[in-house]
Amino acid sequence: MRRLFVGLLAVVLSSGVLAGCAAIPTNTQPKPIDPSESRNNPVNAPQPAKDIDALTLVRDFVDASANPDGDFAEAKAYLTDDARKRWETKSPTIIDPGFSTVPTSQTPLDKQQVVLLQGKNLGRLEPDSSFVPLTTDLNVGIRVEKNADGQWRISEPPDGVYMTQSRFLENYKRVTLYFYNPEFTVLVPDARYIVIPPSTGIPQRVSELLVRGPGVGVRGALFSALGERAGFHAATKEADDGALEVNLSKLGDLTPQSRKQIVAQVVKSLSGVTSSRIRVLVEGAPILPDRREWRPSDVVAWSGESLITPNPDERGMIVAGGSVRSFGDGNPIKGPAGDGSYNAVSGAQSLDGSRLAVVGKAGNGMRLLVGDKDQGLAEVALPSASLTRPTWLVSGEARQPSNEVWTVADGTNVARVTRSDNGVWTASAVNTAELSGFGQITELRLSRDGTRVGMVIGGKLYVAAVVRNPQDASVSIRTPRQLLPSVLGAAVQSLDWLSQDVMVVSSSLPANPVTRVYLDGSKYERYNQSNLTVPVTSVTAAVSRAVIAVDHSGLWTASDITDVWRSTGVRPEGDVVVFYPG
Repeated sequence: MRRLFVGLLAVVLSSGVLAGCAAIPTNTQPKPIDPSESRNNPVNAPQPAKDIDALTLVRDFVDASANPDGDFAEAKAYLTDDARKRWETKSPTIIDPGFSTVPTSQTPLDKQQVVLLQGKNLGRLEPDSSFVPLTTDLNVGIRVEKNADGQWRISEPPDGVYMTQSRFLENYKRVTLYFYNPEFTVLVPDARYIVIPPSTGIPQRVSELLVRGPGVGVRGALFSALGERAGFHAATKEADDGALEVNLSKLGDLTPQSRKQIVAQVVKSLSGVTSSRIRVLVEGAPILPDRREWRPSDVVAWSGESLITPNPDERGMIVAGGSVRSFGDGNPIKGPAGDGSYNAVSGAQSLDGSRLAVVGKAGNGMRLLVGDKDQGLAEVALPSASLTRPTWLVSGEARQPSNEVWTVADGTNVARVTRSDNGVWTASAVNTAELSGFGQITELRLSRDGTRVGMVIGGKLYVAAVVRNPQDASVSIRTPRQLLPSVLGAAVQSLDWLSQDVMVVSSSLPANPVTRVYLDGSKYERYNQSNLTVPVTSVTAAVSRAVIAVDHSGLWTASDITDVWRSTGVRPEGDVVVFYPG
């Protein structure tokens, strides 16, 4: 992944668009539990070059700020003694490498100056090590003065650490933690960024973040099987026989099921930073008495992967010419949805493949019809001038139909349509207060684990958390964040979830007809542009399936970003919407 990102960085720098890529997180430096690995030990930091001017001093200070060793000792060498004591080093901000240092006066003063640090902010690391994209301009004044030796030093540093994206990559590593959906049936990824050196301490730092719980952006949407009081009986470390031991404490009363959930959560979270066998211990004893060691393949059955994997027998569907058709051969499906009775304009199929939701024209407006595939669908009481393409919630059991589907009515009213025990489908409102003033929602897709939502609002790409309140059964969209504003602008047409933490997005931009976007906004990758013509009006994606894109000439597929888009041979007339189950 790091190789791909660095390659992308070179492309972006040459094209001048990096400023919009909310990319590298800046974060409070993770604090290791093992005191022997503390990064706050004194460091003999190199001193600034002698007799450099004030502008160069500030540039070199920013470069040195990417090194967190010794509590940013290298950067502190550029500060006055008093400024070193006052400088706040938590929650660094990542900036575009093309930043400038600008004097505030045409005639610099002999003893003091104020230098402006100007450029683009790309992102910030939260105290929980999660990355938050930023879209703001950078314009920070830094006061410098000459010391007794006649050397410039910073007397008033910026409020926090600023580091460039390229330097950040040298010192921080993206890791993926796993937490559960509200039903504790599916493990869901939660990306963080940790300091790399020393590499032997990475498992400890990952374990510590895991114990702290879900990131701020997904609070209320994700939950930890470890509970809120979990701690460590001993530091996470490699045992003499090469196994990695995670020794937990304060887990409370554990059921056999919760013990399995903890094992799955720990093993999945550490699988990205170690290839060793993993032992999950509780105060020194194996958490499951009948087994001592685990690998990622051992916990697949407990991770819920089967619940979020589309039925392999369902190849996808197309809506064209008012009818719902099979992607495999382009022929209409059985029943009224396929014969054009609903005058369909979009649709969605449940993950197991057995249910269908169709948006169809009705007079001057739209209607939503839901039910079993190949049978007559029931109309939902949701009168609207417009309805977005529907999207299904994950089911609680593998290969079982979902009982909840979402759509957006009239551009702003997000509705969840649920099935009662007697088979009646009823619409209820989702709380969208945090989206107020954003604009018209033209596309909304639930992640296949149901904990996040991707949206196109006013042509812009957003991601948010889905928070469910068990006390009153209400559902809210929380913490919306715009992704890649200067890369995608307001030109986004369609989106779908390639995996739990990656979306595929289509646009009307010739340079970005189809783009792979990581949901924290830290990274993106362009698909090959060959054979596609913008706008790419519809796109669908799923794990281990080719991406399908629709332009004015037909349907195209690609399995990876480097693939040349291949024609499917299916060329239906008029507006076309394509979708995999989900």
